[in-house]
Amino acid sequence: MEKVRLGIVGVGNMGSGHLNNYVKGLMPEIEVTAVADIRPDRLERAKEICPAVQCFNTATELFKSGLCDAAIIATPHYAHPALCREAMENGLHVMSEKPAGVYTKQVRELIDFTKTSDKTYAIMFNQRTNCVYRKVKEIVSSGEYGEIRRVNWIITSWFRTQSYYDSGDWRATWAGEGGGVMLNQCPHQLDLWQWICGMPSKVKAVCREGKWHDIEVEDDVTIYVEYPNGASGTFITTTGDCPGTNRLEITLDKAKLICAFNEKENKFDLDLYVLDMGTSEFIKVAKDGFGKNKGHWETLETDGKNEQHVGVMNAFAAHILRGEPLIAEGAEGINGLTISNAAFLSSWLDKTVELPIDEDLYWEMLQKKIAGSKVKTTVNETIKSDMSSTF
Repeated sequence: MEKVRLGIVGVGNMGSGHLNNYVKGLMPEIEVTAVADIRPDRLERAKEICPAVQCFNTATELFKSGLCDAAIIATPHYAHPALCREAMENGLHVMSEKPAGVYTKQVRELIDFTKTSDKTYAIMFNQRTNCVYRKVKEIVSSGEYGEIRRVNWIITSWFRTQSYYDSGDWRATWAGEGGGVMLNQCPHQLDLWQWICGMPSKVKAVCREGKWHDIEVEDDVTIYVEYPNGASGTFITTTGDCPGTNRLEITLDKAKLICAFNEKENKFDLDLYVLDMGTSEFIKVAKDGFGKNKGHWETLETDGKNEQHVGVMNAFAAHILRGEPLIAEGAEGINGLTISNAAFLSSWLDKTVELPIDEDLYWEMLQKKIAGSKVKTTVNETIKSDMSSTF
């Protein structure tokens, strides 16, 4: 096999973005041979972008066509686990768009199935290719500056208007999307949070539904977590702040790491304050009750690479062709989803939730939300996704 023959399931905003990347020649070891969508107008648009592609009305037809070695699932969230499993059952490698699913019980069942398959299951965590976040993970994982004491992430640069939410009948509904800012905008940051800092042991959250928009799901969230080592953390997100903020602070025993997006210069600033002595030691030995642990600032350098979706897809192809590492294995998709499920459950129950969560209880409570979901009467599909704009 010289190239991976790829089928795209769902050619809406994200699926058509992948198709455009292929047409631009950005994925040299991939050949897009087929697309599937239940909407004829989207198939017509896909044909305009790539005339050679074969079009199918259902995912099943694409999976059984014999035209593909692999598929990327770019449908609304609820369908991700079932379609990933069906693709693998038909002998295809599979890449899932984020999130891995809406509730962890369904994703866990998929992960258990993948253990019986020799096909690749990967997930589109494109922010893991960002050189800034890779550098942050490298520093934290090295252990050079000790354990995490505290982490705070304010990620409110997701401002959306009402017209955005009105652009699809599935958007911002419990029945169609399964959540709001945590399921649509923040899966990348929730993944990065646990990828860099590890999984928490306790979660307490407040998820405000329809606070800033006429929607039924959450658009304003504050999460407080505790880690097994006693560290704590906060995660704040919304689609209602303008201008928003993207600032990650990680306090280690011997240093403080600050990663913030500089709106004025349209770039990330990454700085490290290195202490002369570990904080845990300084607290014990300092003689001055108001003594300050001294240190110095360092500006960190990265390799500058940020390949995003193209990088993930090229790594996916290299893995299939030569066994090279994936950017993210599909099984890792359950981690960030666990945090968001725990946050929802905490908010709904108004109490702290310990991990692992009660997956059956979450599923039951989600069903009640779905049962109360309303059909949208006004939909105006004018919003397009810019796959390069996420940070």
